[in-house]
Order: sequence, then C-alpha cells, then structure tokens
Amino acid sequence: MNLTDQTVLTFFVIKGISDAPSLQLPIFLLVLFIYVITVCGNGTILFIVSQQPQLHTPMYFLLCNLSVLDISYSTVTLHKILVSFVSGDKTVSVNACRAQMFIFTSLVCNELLILTAMSYDRYVAICNPLHYSTIMSRSVCGILSSVCWMLGFLESMPHIILISRFTCYKSKVIDHFFCDIVPLLNLSCNDTSLSKFLMFICGLFLATFPFFLTFIPYVFIIRNIMRIPLKTGKYKAFYTCSSHLTVVVLLYVTLVCQYLRPASVETLESNKLFSLFNTAAVPLLNPLIYSLKNQDVKSALKRSWHQLTKKL
Repeated sequence: MNLTDQTVLTFFVIKGISDAPSLQLPIFLLVLFIYVITVCGNGTILFIVSQQPQLHTPMYFLLCNLSVLDISYSTVTLHKILVSFVSGDKTVSVNACRAQMFIFTSLVCNELLILTAMSYDRYVAICNPLHYSTIMSRSVCGILSSVCWMLGFLESMPHIILISRFTCYKSKVIDHFFCDIVPLLNLSCNDTSLSKFLMFICGLFLATFPFFLTFIPYVFIIRNIMRIPLKTGKYKAFYTCSSHLTVVVLLYVTLVCQYLRPASVETLESNKLFSLFNTAAVPLLNPLIYSLKNQDVKSALKRSWHQLTKKL
C-alpha cells in the first residue's frame, strides 16, 4: 500500500522476523526461551551482587548497570514478537514506535559508555591498586554511571527530533521485528539525508570515541601486566580483564556490522540477523561470560545457593 500521498500515519505494522506461518511458533518459542534466560541470567547477577557484601565493589556495581541495560533493551525490542504472537496484533502506534526507537538507541549508547567506565575501573585496579578504593569511591562510581545514562539519552535526542518531523511514509509495514532507526529512515518519503548524515556521524563518534576510551587503558594494563615477574600473577591479571574484554569485542563487532556496513552489502535480512544477535544473543551471553569466567561470581553464586537452601 502506497502512502506517499498521505500526511498522517497513526500506526505501523511490524512484519517480524519472518512472515512464514510455519515459522511463527518456532520463532516465538526461541525468542521466549532467549528472553527468559536473559532476564534470569542478568537478574541472578543483580541478586547475587545485592546479597553478597564481598561483591559490593565498583566493578560489580558497574556490572549491575550492565545487567539492567541488558534486561531493558531485550525487553524493549523482543516484547513485540511475544505480544504479537499471543494477541495476533502486529500494529504499533507511530508515537510508540518512535519511543521504542529512542529508548533502544539510548540503551545501546548507555551500554557502550558503561563498558568504557568498566575499562577505566580495570585500569585503576591493575595499574594503581594502592589507590583503587580512593579513586573508585562510591561517589565516583555513582557519578560515572549517572553520566553514562545521561549522555546515552542525550545522544538519542537529535534522532528522535528529526524523525518526529517526518510527515509521510512509503508504506505502513516495517520489515523488521522492532522500530529501529534504519528501517524508519528507509521507509520515509521525506528527505532523510540530514537524519542519515547525523546517524553516520553519531555512529562514527560512538564507534571511535568510546572505543578508544575503552581500549587505550588496556595498552597500559598490558604493559603493567608484562612487568609482573611471576607467570601466575600475569595469568591472574589477564583473567581479571578477560570477561570485560570479551563483552566489549562482542558488542562492538555486532554494532559495526549492523550500522556501519557499506550500503552495497546491506540487506534487510542481514539487518534483521545482526539486530537479533545484538538484541538477543549479546544480553544472553553477557551474564554467562561474567559468571563462567569470574571466580568471584561463581563463589558468590554457590554461597547464595547454600544460604537459600538453608532457609528452605
């Protein structure tokens, strides 16, 4: 249906991951499974950190921020797949679509900045351990996380302001499983050059500025680790940073593949694939990475389990 002659559109239709009837149930079950595991995994980290005084440190405070972000943007993006299967309603109002795009973009920006703050925390812990408690005090951690959340939402404001001015669309069907910025720009029949330029600049900024602020501390961390005389000390220091570094690499690779690919290799199906991995797999893997590669988390999980079984 061509809507270029209309100036007002009240709702969109979210096409979803696939429109094949035979795939709807498998997709629903898969997304439901991923979402439940994501919420349970990140919720477990939040519970363990809150219950174990040994984990009341800056590193785990920032990890809790990361878990909240993972739960939030999985909920924001995947809920429509689950709701539409149960209700059969694939429509979403224009304002709700814009709000979803704004919240998702903000949460992704927040996650990049939180990972940057976690990188600084690891730098101080390894390169300046004697002053760690002073530098990474509770007030500093609170300020760092607050600034990350504030900047994430401020960065998304120009996008939503520009997109809210669009007056017509080529179709009311969004060939995606949530309201992402790229499908909305491709669907508009207004001049989107400014929005696309802004998205490229912001994407480039978010791919370089937090990237360098995240990885530059690792140059000093590696240099400091190499000075440790004992191999066991080097291994322990590398092991401390491995979880964070794995999460950072995983997130940046998926975001670059999703938003900064050349237009010549960009397709709707590949956009859906990278979006699904970013919104489902990454939040699912984060708690697994931190729990499987972190001895403190595994020990705290065992203590919490023993305490819970005793109460029962």
